[in-house]
Amino acid sequence: MNFNELNISRPLLNAIEDLEYPHPTPIQEQAFPLIMSGKDMIGVAQTGTGKTIAYLLPILRQLKYSEQRQPRVLIIVPTRELVAQVVNEAKSLTKYMTVRIVGVYGGTNINTQKQLIYDGVDILVATPGRLVDLALTKILRLKNIKQFVIDEMDEMLELGFRTQIENILDLLPERRQNILFSATTNEDIERISDQFFIKPQKIEIVRSGTPLAKIKQTAYDVPNYYTKVNLLNHLLDIDKTITKGLIFVASKKLADRLYNEIEAKYPGKIGVMHSNKAQNLRFRTLEAFEDGTYRILIATEIIARGMDIREVSHVINFDMPNNAANYIHRIGRTGRAEAKGIAISFINEVEKEYQMEIEELMKKEIPMLDFPEQVEVSKVFTDEERPSYQQKNYLREAKLSKEGGGAYHGKNEKNSQTNLGGSYRRIIKTKYKKPQRRSSKKK
Repeated sequence: MNFNELNISRPLLNAIEDLEYPHPTPIQEQAFPLIMSGKDMIGVAQTGTGKTIAYLLPILRQLKYSEQRQPRVLIIVPTRELVAQVVNEAKSLTKYMTVRIVGVYGGTNINTQKQLIYDGVDILVATPGRLVDLALTKILRLKNIKQFVIDEMDEMLELGFRTQIENILDLLPERRQNILFSATTNEDIERISDQFFIKPQKIEIVRSGTPLAKIKQTAYDVPNYYTKVNLLNHLLDIDKTITKGLIFVASKKLADRLYNEIEAKYPGKIGVMHSNKAQNLRFRTLEAFEDGTYRILIATEIIARGMDIREVSHVINFDMPNNAANYIHRIGRTGRAEAKGIAISFINEVEKEYQMEIEELMKKEIPMLDFPEQVEVSKVFTDEERPSYQQKNYLREAKLSKEGGGAYHGKNEKNSQTNLGGSYRRIIKTKYKKPQRRSSKKK
């Protein structure tokens, strides 16, 4: 099927042709008629299958021109980067239409966002926290919402947004269409849909946990952090096909540390991104990686889900995720839009357990490669890698030996004392045969 076979208006078709999308993906093909019917739906599909376009196309197809100020379509996503991405996708699709699209998220001036909403909006894209903040100001009213979309629902719940989502659902009008998209499904998602949705139709394109077949996965046994750094430098030196490599690390601290280790060797070609970075810097870093200025982007889990970064040649798991599903999301950054991708993992002894869980989820083993002989194996361990010794329990009752020895010594005879009621009273009694006060004077 191609997009001409869907019931899409000419302005939308022109925009799709400009974007050079060849044909609808399975989730887009199946979601379009269901959303057009007005029924509630749940779409489960892996990262990289085009879920954003899957709900934007039918929503835009039905959206009529209006000058009312309050939004008619509400889309919530888990991160600021995803807000920006969805807004950009929507604006690209409405190139030949008149649609007011606004994105709001925390960490920026709320007054500026209040003014944008006051000026009028058709489609509002928001993170849950900032949406609730704006609703409490009364500038934003949700009574006109006709279609409500929750994107990356599994990530929403993992980030702890359940309460905000339920509060938002309570604020929405009863008569609305609910649309939920997620890479995976679980009991919490089922519970929320049962409580707030009306007979939702479910579309599941690929079984949860199945990696995209066009991604080649390999791994190395690597004992410690500094050996991982040596191996990464080796691969970047010899493999010129790593033109746009996304490197995942376990924490913000490790992201900055790795950046400092390798940036000097590749000046101007390395970017780093995590939640401690300023929002404008994060956007600029993503842009530099997108346009090829940066060959490598070091990142935490913040961009493992939902982000549509085109033409990522390699995903390198510098640290393995301790959640098997997150591995699927990570490697899904490559091999998108019918392209092939490569995922390489560095696995130390502790991470072997994570590897087993990932392989169990995928029902597939990750092929192990021989460690390159020319790469130095470091004997230096970081503080995090050194074993932590249990502190001595000084509150334990000491075991004393009656036979002596060790730190136990019996008292000397002269040090043995019996409580006789106070030294001063004993002295006075002996001298005067009766107690006498200190204030008594001899006459």
